[in-house]
Order: sequence, then structure tokens, then C-alpha cells
Amino acid sequence: MMRKNGFPELSWTFSQGFTATFWRRSSSSSMTASVPHEASVDGITLGSPKDPTHGDLATNAAMVLAKPAGAAPRALAERIVPLIASDPDVEKVEIAGPGFINLTLARAFWPSVLRMVLEQGDAYGRSAVGKGQAVNVEYVSANPTGPMHVGHCRGAVFGDALANLLAFAGYDVTREYYVNDAGAQVDVLARSAFLRYREALGEDIGDIPEGLYPGDYLKPVGENLASNHGRDLLDMPESEWLPLVRATALKAMLGMIEEDLAQLGIRHDVFFSERSLIEGRDEVAETIADLRAKGLVYEGRLPPPKGKIDEEWEDREQLLFRATAFGDDQDRPLVKSDGAYTYFASDIAYHYDKFRRGFKSMIDVWGADHSGHIKRMRAALTALTDGQGDLDARYCQLVRLFRAGEPVKMSKRAGTFVTLRDVVDEVGAGPVRFMMLYRKNDAPLDFDFAKVTEQSRDNPVFYVQYAHARASSVLRNVREGFPDLDMGEDQLARADLERLNDDGEIALIRRLAQFPRIVEGAAQAHEPHRLGFYLYELAGDFHGLWNRGKDLPQLRFIYESDRELTRARVALVAATKRVLAMGLGILGVHALHELH
Repeated sequence: MMRKNGFPELSWTFSQGFTATFWRRSSSSSMTASVPHEASVDGITLGSPKDPTHGDLATNAAMVLAKPAGAAPRALAERIVPLIASDPDVEKVEIAGPGFINLTLARAFWPSVLRMVLEQGDAYGRSAVGKGQAVNVEYVSANPTGPMHVGHCRGAVFGDALANLLAFAGYDVTREYYVNDAGAQVDVLARSAFLRYREALGEDIGDIPEGLYPGDYLKPVGENLASNHGRDLLDMPESEWLPLVRATALKAMLGMIEEDLAQLGIRHDVFFSERSLIEGRDEVAETIADLRAKGLVYEGRLPPPKGKIDEEWEDREQLLFRATAFGDDQDRPLVKSDGAYTYFASDIAYHYDKFRRGFKSMIDVWGADHSGHIKRMRAALTALTDGQGDLDARYCQLVRLFRAGEPVKMSKRAGTFVTLRDVVDEVGAGPVRFMMLYRKNDAPLDFDFAKVTEQSRDNPVFYVQYAHARASSVLRNVREGFPDLDMGEDQLARADLERLNDDGEIALIRRLAQFPRIVEGAAQAHEPHRLGFYLYELAGDFHGLWNRGKDLPQLRFIYESDRELTRARVALVAATKRVLAMGLGILGVHALHELH
């Protein structure tokens, strides 16, 4: 809410360029029962209508302001419409339904959007909506017991793209990996590595016993242990060699995981050790003490869970967190019968640690098997932070691999699953990332190797990459036909863009204008798939315009007999190429200049 000439001013910005403004004047006869100056404008939106035939923009302003105005939404909309219609950039304003207002912008407005894209360059679409707020995005966090598999791949790509989106929208993002190095699985890893150590010393170990990790990836760890320790470990009791082998194996597995993730262009700022929560200062005990001080833990007995058995359930008197006080379906155990902390207790302490590090906003990316964990974690965080800490837990559904419709068999290297590296080595990081993001994270995903390498419109990553490569080709051809034409975007912004008046050209500019709102909306909703869908639609508009030029020579991007028209169309191609590249960059996909 701003003030102009002493009156409240309500304004929206469309694509960082268009501003539709109206003033609410309490003394105006046309605004009887007007909106009070102090009325909140929170909740007012300006976006694209669901049906594009309804116009370019739609707002709920009348519906949000109706109550403070003391008027029916549609009646208030009728007062607002003339104020919006007075803007020269607005061609038509209509009221829809109970009070929505639809706007159609004048054709003369769209060249200004194109000019803005070119002038802003890499800054186009960036937002300050995040206001520098610190956000912790924790993703992957796979048990450090082997190489990344294709299931980890989806969560890794989703988390990384979401972090990119948030940073682009003005948040201060920290990318974190939670290393589960305190549970029983790392001791299993150590025993599996010790078996490979014996193998490296020449012993015939036979078949890998059930319960140990069978993959060949542990052979180098065994060889490393043999090189550094000789046969000394064989003479030690397990209590002595286990921590030594565990440390070596963990270091090797984390190195392997970082290398696997690097194949997808993924990095983390922080690797947080679960073991650090209990070594030295016991943060889990401190967290439980804080919950106890709030009256949120007690000694009690839980009924057996319905349906699937919870691995942490025990039929005994035990220490419980009052999760039901915060909407969970039952209270949750914090300490096992052997005195060790439950996974839930450690997880609470970990998230409390994030909060104390300054992160009020946290995003976790989990596998689908952890979806039931969301409610209880939110409950605990709400309790510990008195509602100041916010957790958005996103889970990624399973990925099923196919080759021309046939299921893909497991990896020989891993022994039990298809590795991330197997997939990336075959089709490349770009196609893997794009296809992992071209479906909402909580929907199952079928990944077909044949489909993602197919050169057709049915393959989204090819279709979008082809649009960028085609735009690059057009610009190369312009340089050959008009070698003296200044192709700098700042110079192209000075072209006579008003000459772009074909319906296909205007449609493409309209699509470019949506980019800032798509990015901002995807970041705020934590849904990077929205950007993948947008890029596919943008590519479709560009390919459609290019194809029309094949049939209608007067619509070709390069029009030899009209230098200024060519210059204007080159500006449109350059802006499209820019937005495609930025969108792909946010998704972590390298934009190709040529396809082979």
C-alpha cells in the first residue's frame, strides 16, 4: 500500500513492467461505501486466467476488498472497472462470476515487454520476493552405504532445482545433506567393508552373507584397508576394528556420493553429521529436556499401530512426545528399550539445530516412504520453536526405469539397484534433470531411456533444447546475412518492435511476459515442475512461429528485403533464447546451441 496525492494507491506489477493502478477516494461519489485507507491488500492477486480466452490477466481485488468496503464483490468490481479501464495499456476489462475482474491488454503494450526482456538481460525475471530470508533446503540425505540409485536421483534433482528457484527469487539458500552416520546401517557397512578387506588379503569369502551389502563398490574400500593396515585388523576384536573400518568406509562412501551428485551438477554447502548430535555435547538429550520443560514428554504405553507396523513401536512403558497435541494421530517414542535414541528423536534434535543456526524456514526433500513422518516432524518443530520454525517436507515418488517399454534390470555394480551414474552415463545429465522435473514430485515417474533420447515433440527435453538450438541457429544466420547488424541485446531493444504485430509474434511475447510470475510462483509454491511446463509451452510457441515462416515467407525471422523488420524479429528471437537459457539454467540443464 502506497500513497499518492494523499490517497491510498493499490498497484500490481505485471512482468515487472505493466502497472495497473486505481485510487480509492472516500470522497468520490463513484466510490460510495469505499475501501478504508487502512484496509489490507494482502491476498490480492494478479495472474493469468485459467481460460486464456478470458483475457491476459485476472484479479480477485474486488472479492478481497469487498468486506472492508462494505459492498458486495460484484458491486465493488463495477466501481473498480472504470478506474482500471482508464489505463492506456488496458484494452478491455470485464467482470466474471462473483466479482473476478479480467483484463485484456492493448496490443501496443507488448513491445514494451519485449524491450524490457532485452534491456534487463540476466536480471529479467529475478525477484526480491524472498527478501533475503534464510532458507535451509535439505535434500538427498541418503544413507552413506553405497552409490546413489535412481530413486535418490529424483530427490537430488528436485531439491537442487528448488534451491536454484529460491535463490533466483531472492532467498538466501543453504543446501544441506544430512549424513545418517549414527545408525545401525553404518555398522552393517563397516562389516561389509571388513569382508572385502579379508577378500583383498586373499581370503575366499564366498557368497556375501544376507544382511550385508553385496555390491562391488566396496572392493576398493577393502583394498584401501589392506594397504593401510596390512593384516593387523584381523588380530583385533570387532569392538576395536569396527570404528576404524566404519570411518574409512564412510569417508569413501561420502566421496562416492559427492562424485555421483557432481555428475548431475549438484553440490551441497553443508554436510551435517547425525553422529555430531550425540558426540561431546548431547543435543538430542538437550532437545528432549526442552520438550520436557514444556510438558510435552511423558512416560506411557502406546497401542500397536494400525496397518503397517512402525519399526520404532515397542509394547512397553517408554518416553513419549505428545505429538497428538499438535495434530498427529498418536504420540511418538523418543528412546528405545536399549537406551538409544529413536530416529525420530535424533531428527527432532537435527531440525532444532537448524532453527538455532538461524533457519526459521526449512524445506526437506524425502523419499515417498517417509511421507508419514511429515506430520510428527512439523508437530515437534512447532512445539520446540513456539511456532516460529516452519518446515515444508516434500516427498518424491518412486522412479520406474524402462527401455522401450521393458523394465530395466538392476546394476551389476550396485548389486541390488540401478545407480544414478548408470543413468547419467547413458543419457546425459541434462535429459535426466529435465525429465525428473517434468512431473510433480509426488506423482510416480516412468523414465524410459528410449523416450528421453528420442528427437520428437513427445520428448520434452529435446523439444525445449531444440528451441534454444534453433534460436541460436537463427542468430548465426543473421550474422551471415547482415554482418554489420549490431546483435547486442541493448541495441536490439532499440529496434522498431511495434512492427511485431502478427498474432504468433504477440503470443510469443505474451509467453515471455509470464516468465517472472512463473518463476516467482514456482519458488513460493516449492514446485519447480511449473518451470519445466512453462519452458515446454514457450518452446511450442517459438517452434510454431518458425513453422509458420516456412509456409508464409513474410513471417520469416530473416526478411532480406526489410532490414528493420528483420532487426525487430531478431530481437524477439534473442529474447526467447535468453528466457529459454535462464529457465533451463534454473532447472540445472545446460542450454545447447546445436543438436547433433
